[in-house]
Amino acid sequence: MPSHTGPREWDADVYDRVSDPQFSWATEVLERLELRGDEAVLDAGCGSGRVTALLAERLAAGRLIAVDGSSSMVAKARESLGQRAEVREADLARLDMREEVDLVFSTAVFHWIADHGNLFRRLHAALRPGGRLVAQCGGHGNVASLVAVIAEVAAQPRYAEHFVGMQSGLNFATPEDTEARLRAAGFADVRCWLQRKDTRPAEPIAFLATVNLGPQLERLPDELKDPFVAEVAESMGEPLVLDYVRLNIEARRP
Repeated sequence: MPSHTGPREWDADVYDRVSDPQFSWATEVLERLELRGDEAVLDAGCGSGRVTALLAERLAAGRLIAVDGSSSMVAKARESLGQRAEVREADLARLDMREEVDLVFSTAVFHWIADHGNLFRRLHAALRPGGRLVAQCGGHGNVASLVAVIAEVAAQPRYAEHFVGMQSGLNFATPEDTEARLRAAGFADVRCWLQRKDTRPAEPIAFLATVNLGPQLERLPDELKDPFVAEVAESMGEPLVLDYVRLNIEARRP
Protein backbone atom coordinates (compact mmCIF):
# COMPACT_ATOMS: atom_id res chain seq x y z
CA MET A 1 0.00 0.00 0.00
CA PRO A 2 1.49 3.36 -0.99
CA SER A 3 2.56 5.92 1.59
CA HIS A 4 3.00 9.68 1.29
CA THR A 5 6.65 9.38 0.25
CA GLY A 6 6.10 6.46 -2.05
CA PRO A 7 5.31 2.86 -1.20
CA ARG A 8 6.48 1.68 2.20
CA GLU A 9 7.06 -1.86 3.30
CA TRP A 10 4.49 -3.67 5.41
CA ASP A 11 4.61 -6.86 7.46
CA ALA A 12 2.31 -8.73 5.10
CA ASP A 13 1.89 -11.78 7.32
CA VAL A 14 0.81 -9.76 10.35
CA TYR A 15 -1.42 -7.50 8.26
CA ASP A 16 -3.11 -10.56 6.77
CA ARG A 17 -3.81 -11.80 10.30
CA VAL A 18 -5.03 -8.59 11.96
CA SER A 19 -6.87 -6.85 9.13
CA ASP A 20 -10.32 -8.31 9.78
CA PRO A 21 -11.88 -4.82 10.11
CA GLN A 22 -10.53 -3.74 6.71
CA PHE A 23 -11.63 -7.05 5.22
CA SER A 24 -15.14 -6.64 6.62
CA TRP A 25 -15.49 -3.10 5.22
CA ALA A 26 -14.23 -4.30 1.84
CA THR A 27 -16.83 -7.06 1.66
CA GLU A 28 -19.51 -4.39 2.08
CA VAL A 29 -18.06 -2.49 -0.88
CA LEU A 30 -17.90 -5.70 -2.91
CA GLU A 31 -21.58 -6.29 -2.26
CA ARG A 32 -22.36 -3.02 -4.08
CA LEU A 33 -20.56 -4.16 -7.23
CA GLU A 34 -22.62 -5.29 -10.19
CA LEU A 35 -20.42 -7.67 -12.17
CA ARG A 36 -21.24 -9.95 -15.10
CA GLY A 37 -18.13 -12.00 -14.42
CA ASP A 38 -16.28 -11.35 -17.67
CA GLU A 39 -14.83 -7.92 -16.88
CA ALA A 40 -11.22 -6.81 -16.65
CA VAL A 41 -10.71 -5.48 -13.10
CA LEU A 42 -7.84 -3.67 -11.38
CA ASP A 43 -7.51 -4.11 -7.63
CA ALA A 44 -5.62 -0.91 -6.79
CA GLY A 45 -3.67 -1.64 -3.61
CA CYS A 46 -4.36 -5.33 -3.12
CA GLY A 47 -2.44 -5.76 0.13
CA SER A 48 -2.06 -9.41 1.12
CA GLY A 49 -4.75 -10.48 -1.36
CA ARG A 50 -7.58 -11.37 1.03
CA VAL A 51 -10.08 -9.09 -0.69
CA THR A 52 -8.65 -9.83 -4.14
CA ALA A 53 -9.59 -13.48 -3.61
CA LEU A 54 -13.24 -12.48 -3.17
CA LEU A 55 -13.06 -10.41 -6.35
CA ALA A 56 -11.64 -13.41 -8.20
CA GLU A 57 -14.65 -15.50 -7.18
CA ARG A 58 -16.88 -13.07 -9.07
CA LEU A 59 -14.76 -13.00 -12.24
CA ALA A 60 -14.99 -16.56 -13.47
CA ALA A 61 -14.66 -15.45 -17.10
CA GLY A 62 -12.83 -12.17 -16.49
CA ARG A 63 -9.32 -10.89 -15.87
CA LEU A 64 -8.05 -9.64 -12.53
CA ILE A 65 -4.95 -7.48 -12.17
CA ALA A 66 -3.83 -6.68 -8.62
CA VAL A 67 -1.17 -4.09 -7.82
CA ASP A 68 0.51 -2.98 -4.61
CA GLY A 69 3.52 -0.83 -3.80
CA SER A 70 4.87 -3.08 -1.04
CA SER A 71 7.06 -5.97 -2.18
CA SER A 72 6.12 -8.02 0.89
CA MET A 73 2.41 -7.53 0.17
CA VAL A 74 2.96 -8.47 -3.47
CA ALA A 75 4.79 -11.65 -2.46
CA LYS A 76 2.03 -12.58 -0.01
CA ALA A 77 -0.69 -11.89 -2.57
CA ARG A 78 1.06 -13.94 -5.25
CA GLU A 79 1.44 -16.83 -2.81
CA SER A 80 -2.20 -16.77 -1.74
CA LEU A 81 -3.82 -16.03 -5.11
CA GLY A 82 -1.82 -18.24 -7.43
CA GLN A 83 -3.29 -18.12 -10.94
CA ARG A 84 -6.48 -16.33 -9.87
CA ALA A 85 -4.94 -12.88 -10.42
CA GLU A 86 -1.96 -11.24 -12.08
CA VAL A 87 -0.15 -9.49 -9.22
CA ARG A 88 2.20 -6.61 -10.00
CA GLU A 89 4.33 -4.36 -7.83
CA ALA A 90 3.40 -0.76 -8.67
CA ASP A 91 3.12 2.63 -7.00
CA LEU A 92 -0.40 3.99 -7.55
CA ALA A 93 0.99 7.52 -7.58
CA ARG A 94 2.97 6.53 -10.70
CA LEU A 95 0.53 4.01 -12.13
CA ASP A 96 0.90 3.50 -15.87
CA MET A 97 -1.24 0.58 -17.03
CA ARG A 98 -0.41 -1.28 -20.23
CA GLU A 99 -4.09 -1.99 -20.80
CA GLU A 100 -7.48 -0.50 -19.94
CA VAL A 101 -9.88 -2.15 -17.51
CA ASP A 102 -13.64 -2.09 -16.92
CA LEU A 103 -13.42 -1.49 -13.18
CA VAL A 104 -10.92 -0.06 -10.71
CA PHE A 105 -11.62 -1.37 -7.21
CA SER A 106 -9.77 -0.26 -4.09
CA THR A 107 -10.23 -0.34 -0.32
CA ALA A 108 -8.14 1.01 2.57
CA VAL A 109 -5.50 2.54 0.28
CA PHE A 110 -6.13 6.03 -1.11
CA HIS A 111 -5.61 7.83 2.22
CA TRP A 112 -1.92 6.87 2.05
CA ILE A 113 -1.51 8.89 -1.16
CA ALA A 114 -0.89 12.63 -0.83
CA ASP A 115 -2.00 13.83 -4.27
CA HIS A 116 -5.51 12.58 -4.99
CA GLY A 117 -5.76 14.72 -8.12
CA ASN A 118 -2.83 12.87 -9.67
CA LEU A 119 -4.15 9.53 -8.41
CA PHE A 120 -7.57 10.03 -9.98
CA ARG A 121 -6.06 11.10 -13.30
CA ARG A 122 -4.00 7.91 -13.39
CA LEU A 123 -6.99 5.74 -12.50
CA HIS A 124 -9.09 7.54 -15.12
CA ALA A 125 -6.43 6.69 -17.72
CA ALA A 126 -6.54 3.03 -16.65
CA LEU A 127 -10.27 2.75 -17.36
CA ARG A 128 -12.02 2.08 -20.64
CA PRO A 129 -14.74 4.58 -21.62
CA GLY A 130 -17.71 3.65 -19.48
CA GLY A 131 -15.46 2.01 -16.89
CA ARG A 132 -16.13 2.49 -13.20
CA LEU A 133 -14.16 3.42 -10.10
CA VAL A 134 -15.49 1.92 -6.85
CA ALA A 135 -13.36 2.53 -3.79
CA GLN A 136 -13.27 3.12 -0.06
CA CYS A 137 -10.54 4.67 2.07
CA GLY A 138 -10.05 6.71 5.22
CA GLY A 139 -12.12 9.91 5.10
CA HIS A 140 -12.37 13.22 6.91
CA GLY A 141 -12.17 12.65 10.69
CA ASN A 142 -10.72 9.14 10.36
CA VAL A 143 -9.10 7.87 13.59
CA ALA A 144 -9.05 11.45 14.88
CA SER A 145 -8.50 10.43 18.50
CA LEU A 146 -5.57 8.21 17.52
CA VAL A 147 -4.00 10.94 15.38
CA ALA A 148 -4.10 13.27 18.40
CA VAL A 149 -2.52 10.67 20.69
CA ILE A 150 0.23 9.89 18.19
CA ALA A 151 1.12 13.59 18.08
CA GLU A 152 1.27 13.79 21.88
CA VAL A 153 3.46 10.71 22.27
CA ALA A 154 5.71 11.69 19.35
CA ALA A 155 6.36 15.06 21.02
CA GLN A 156 8.00 13.42 24.04
CA PRO A 157 11.74 14.19 24.25
CA ARG A 158 12.98 10.66 23.57
CA TYR A 159 10.92 10.42 20.39
CA ALA A 160 10.70 13.99 19.10
CA GLU A 161 14.12 14.16 17.43
CA HIS A 162 13.18 11.26 15.16
CA PHE A 163 10.10 13.03 13.83
CA VAL A 164 11.60 16.39 12.92
CA GLY A 165 10.25 17.44 9.53
CA MET A 166 7.91 14.47 9.26
CA GLN A 167 4.62 15.10 7.48
CA SER A 168 1.56 13.14 8.58
CA GLY A 169 1.27 11.34 5.27
CA LEU A 170 -2.45 10.83 5.86
CA ASN A 171 -4.91 12.22 3.33
CA PHE A 172 -8.33 11.98 4.94
CA ALA A 173 -10.35 13.93 2.38
CA THR A 174 -13.92 15.18 2.54
CA PRO A 175 -16.56 13.88 0.12
CA GLU A 176 -16.89 17.38 -1.36
CA ASP A 177 -13.18 17.74 -2.10
CA THR A 178 -13.04 14.21 -3.47
CA GLU A 179 -15.98 14.78 -5.80
CA ALA A 180 -14.34 17.96 -7.12
CA ARG A 181 -11.03 16.16 -7.74
CA LEU A 182 -12.76 13.27 -9.50
CA ARG A 183 -14.63 15.62 -11.84
CA ALA A 184 -11.43 17.56 -12.53
CA ALA A 185 -9.78 14.25 -13.48
CA GLY A 186 -12.53 13.61 -16.05
CA PHE A 187 -14.94 11.39 -14.12
CA ALA A 188 -18.73 11.63 -14.32
CA ASP A 189 -21.59 10.20 -12.24
CA VAL A 190 -19.53 10.97 -9.14
CA ARG A 191 -20.85 10.04 -5.71
CA CYS A 192 -18.91 10.17 -2.42
CA TRP A 193 -20.05 9.75 1.18
CA LEU A 194 -18.72 9.01 4.68
CA GLN A 195 -19.46 6.12 7.04
CA ARG A 196 -18.48 5.93 10.71
CA LYS A 197 -16.96 2.53 11.58
CA ASP A 198 -15.83 2.38 15.23
CA THR A 199 -13.50 -0.60 15.54
CA ARG A 200 -12.12 -2.66 18.41
CA PRO A 201 -9.12 -4.66 17.10
CA ALA A 202 -8.72 -8.21 18.42
CA GLU A 203 -4.94 -7.74 18.73
CA PRO A 204 -4.50 -4.09 19.77
CA ILE A 205 -0.69 -3.90 19.85
CA ALA A 206 -0.13 -5.83 16.63
CA PHE A 207 -2.89 -3.84 14.91
CA LEU A 208 -1.50 -0.47 15.96
CA ALA A 209 2.06 -1.40 15.03
CA THR A 210 1.18 -2.85 11.63
CA VAL A 211 -1.85 -0.88 10.42
CA ASN A 212 -1.61 2.54 12.07
CA LEU A 213 1.94 3.31 13.16
CA GLY A 214 4.06 2.06 10.27
CA PRO A 215 5.28 5.51 9.14
CA GLN A 216 6.30 6.44 12.69
CA LEU A 217 8.03 3.13 13.40
CA GLU A 218 10.05 3.45 10.19
CA ARG A 219 11.73 6.53 11.69
CA LEU A 220 12.45 5.13 15.14
CA PRO A 221 15.48 3.04 16.18
CA ASP A 222 14.63 -0.53 17.08
CA GLU A 223 14.89 0.06 20.83
CA LEU A 224 12.16 2.72 20.71
CA LYS A 225 9.64 0.95 18.48
CA ASP A 226 7.94 -1.23 21.09
CA PRO A 227 7.87 1.52 23.77
CA PHE A 228 6.31 3.93 21.28
CA VAL A 229 3.53 1.48 20.38
CA ALA A 230 2.96 0.68 24.05
CA GLU A 231 2.67 4.35 25.01
CA VAL A 232 0.22 5.06 22.19
CA ALA A 233 -1.87 2.06 23.24
CA GLU A 234 -1.81 3.12 26.91
CA SER A 235 -2.85 6.66 26.03
CA MET A 236 -5.74 5.36 23.95
CA GLY A 237 -7.04 3.37 26.91
CA GLU A 238 -8.56 -0.08 27.24
CA PRO A 239 -10.28 -1.51 25.37
CA LEU A 240 -8.73 0.04 22.29
CA VAL A 241 -11.51 1.54 20.16
CA LEU A 242 -10.56 3.34 16.96
CA ASP A 243 -12.94 5.89 15.48
CA TYR A 244 -12.63 4.92 11.84
CA VAL A 245 -14.43 6.96 9.18
CA ARG A 246 -14.61 5.52 5.68
CA LEU A 247 -14.86 7.60 2.51
CA ASN A 248 -16.83 5.78 -0.18
CA ILE A 249 -16.12 6.67 -3.81
CA GLU A 250 -18.10 5.85 -6.94
CA ALA A 251 -17.44 7.38 -10.36
CA ARG A 252 -17.45 6.56 -14.08
CA ARG A 253 -15.19 7.41 -16.99
CA PRO A 254 -17.48 8.84 -19.72
